[in-house]
Amino acid sequence: MPQPDTQRDVTPGKPAEAPAGTAPRRLIVAITGASGAIYGVRLLQMLRQSGAVQSHLLVSASGWLTVQHELGLDREAVHALADVVHNVRDVGASIASGSFATDGMIVAPCSMKTLAAVAHGFSDNLISRAADVVLKERRRLVLLVRETPLNLAHLRNMTAVTEMGGVIFPPVPAFYNQPTSIAEMVDHTAGRVLDQFGLAPATNPSWQGLRESAQ
Repeated sequence: MPQPDTQRDVTPGKPAEAPAGTAPRRLIVAITGASGAIYGVRLLQMLRQSGAVQSHLLVSASGWLTVQHELGLDREAVHALADVVHNVRDVGASIASGSFATDGMIVAPCSMKTLAAVAHGFSDNLISRAADVVLKERRRLVLLVRETPLNLAHLRNMTAVTEMGGVIFPPVPAFYNQPTSIAEMVDHTAGRVLDQFGLAPATNPSWQGLRESAQ
């Protein structure tokens, strides 16, 4: 049986309370089975550090396999990073309804299976249902698609999601900021993703252009 949503009151890093009569800022983060679980976990950490948003977490069965294999983290450790944890089978959860206000949703990483489900409106679990809700409510959906090379089905599914208003955001590392570690590359990408929601951390300054060498 699906488990009910798990609500936590966590400090420090507890999201700021919204003014009376207004909904708090909420952001859905889903981790699926593609490689790159570190992106989803780092996004949760950044949201916790910001203290500005209530995070809602979803992790697919394949996502858990990737989290454990790539990061060595168990469920308790990942759950502790989120404010609300949803069971992916609980299609009656709050985030399955458009009446539950959110800023949008990030799927990081996004498997090709999840991409296909979103592209075709196949709401077979809470991840694809929540994404469908975000699109129909004209909220922001960001998919960190992870696959290479890409076949025609992948490309067409990305096109379909883009035409529906979603953002296809492959986590391609940047080198213009001269990263010195994998952690810096991950943080740069995660910061760019949060910038899609106006939540870029101060540690991710915007590009100011190349500085010309002194003559």
